[in-house]
Amino acid sequence: MTSSSQPQSRVRAARLEGRGWLNTGGERLDLDSLKGKIVVLDFWTFCCINCLHVLDELRPLEAKYGDALVVIGVHSPKFEHERDPQALAAAVERYGVEHPVLDDPDLKTWDAYAARAWPTLVVLDPEGYAVSTMAGEGHVEALDRIIGDLVAAHTAKGTLDPEGSPYVAAPPAETALRFPGKAIELPGGDVLVTDSARHRLVRLAPDLAHVNGVIGTGGRGRADGATPEFNEPQGLVLLPGDVAARVGYDLVVADTVNHLLRGVRLATGETTTVAGTGRQWRMDNGTDAALGVDLSSPWDLAWFEGKVVVAMAGIHQLWYFDPVAATAGVYAGTTVESLKDGPLDQVWMAQPSGLAVDGERLWIADSETSALRYVEHGQMHTVVGQGLFDFGHLDGPAAEALMQHPLGVAVLPDGRIAVADTYNGALRAYDPAKGEMSTLASGLAEPSDVVVLGGKLIVVESAAHRLHVPDLSEAAVSGQHHRVTRKRTKVAPGRLRLDVLFEPAAGQKLDYTFGSPVQVTVSADPPQLLAEGAGRTDDLSRELVLAEGIEKGVLQVVAQAATCDAEAEHPACHLTRQDWGVPVEVAGDGVSTLKLVLRS
Repeated sequence: MTSSSQPQSRVRAARLEGRGWLNTGGERLDLDSLKGKIVVLDFWTFCCINCLHVLDELRPLEAKYGDALVVIGVHSPKFEHERDPQALAAAVERYGVEHPVLDDPDLKTWDAYAARAWPTLVVLDPEGYAVSTMAGEGHVEALDRIIGDLVAAHTAKGTLDPEGSPYVAAPPAETALRFPGKAIELPGGDVLVTDSARHRLVRLAPDLAHVNGVIGTGGRGRADGATPEFNEPQGLVLLPGDVAARVGYDLVVADTVNHLLRGVRLATGETTTVAGTGRQWRMDNGTDAALGVDLSSPWDLAWFEGKVVVAMAGIHQLWYFDPVAATAGVYAGTTVESLKDGPLDQVWMAQPSGLAVDGERLWIADSETSALRYVEHGQMHTVVGQGLFDFGHLDGPAAEALMQHPLGVAVLPDGRIAVADTYNGALRAYDPAKGEMSTLASGLAEPSDVVVLGGKLIVVESAAHRLHVPDLSEAAVSGQHHRVTRKRTKVAPGRLRLDVLFEPAAGQKLDYTFGSPVQVTVSADPPQLLAEGAGRTDDLSRELVLAEGIEKGVLQVVAQAATCDAEAEHPACHLTRQDWGVPVEVAGDGVSTLKLVLRS
């Protein structure tokens, strides 16, 4: 991620260049065709949970401002799979993107607008000038103010065209399932699957073809009761019988986009919210009451150590939920997005998305680091995966093996660990006894989960909209090693000053209620890049020391600032938080100060 900036003078918007367009009825858009509209360019990539959050943040703004506002999704891929135009078209449907999307696989428009972070937002005025740029998520209030001011100014000026939209919806597809996410076996042999793009749960017979029941209306929402609504649900977990009897529901559902956990009684479909407020997590709000905590994109669930463990993809942590005590909180992770093992309160993860239990081990598909990891006796370990920027399809010794954005994991009857290697379109197997990785099946369409049913492997083949038993032909694959490359900032060797610039929004002040209102965490990939300065401090500025002998790397910075309303009798509290991954190159002509802007 990188800094946000507000241009001090009017800058003419750059051309919109790419391979093609989606959601336009085949039309190619350009700046001339967008004259008279307020345009928000959303630079995103569909692997990125922060980008998915921004899609949801933009929905109410699109509804509020109607045709006066045009959001353009500029798809700027990170993983190799995301360069596939069919994969992008599937993602646009999967996540309900209802605005034009520019396919920019070669990052031409990304570079033209100097984007450095997923996501980045650029606001263009109706006359074709860039008026604001911001990185990261959580900018709804700022965007609302900017757009509102532009509407008022250009209405008065006569340069706003509030009618007509370039968005053309794609025709709806007819399949029994639409982008299924996760699945579990039910007592009696049926399979329950989250039909994520249709916002419901579907109960399939063991033949995986006949539908024995549906829970949910199929509409996006969050209603409880006998006719429940969900919003892109993902993970499922059955509670032990004695626990289910005490709490009155059998199943917990990760209601991902609602940022909730839902309890479901299987006999009736009766659904109740059991954890979460529905607000996306921004900061610890000081409670462990399950209905009082804020969650962030819960993606998968598992019963482990007497509780439900939650893969909290949105903030790169694992959480716990205790159904009997009705409590919830952090189980592992610090919210820093990276790869680090050790004690659970110190580990770093990156969008954990799949969970499976094997005795005293909890297995984790850590998607953004393309890693397979496990928890045992209070420690986290990584068996496959090299970090945020390395991925591929490579079998063999685990230390050398590579995956590409895996989302699902399961324990096989022979003790091996099956992994839905999603962006490689493969089913992989890790053998703990041998410490080796192999490929069981390939040519799959974005497999998102694996289920063992009656000794058979069932794959949730999400982009093929089905569950099926794949043909297994185990082999060792020797594919390519990919590394994400982005434009690097040249920095001088030795000492490097880091300044995070922050000013509270109008009408707000720094909140010292719980101590220092600011916090900055710095790390590096590789870790050896930093000789001094890594870790967390309560200062917005610090001095880093770059190690000798390492010429390139990524500085990872997480900054947050707590503010509150300045004059209100009952002031509301706010947390501004931003992650940056700054690719750097050590050079004699590099800068000695790195400035990042934290925008409220």
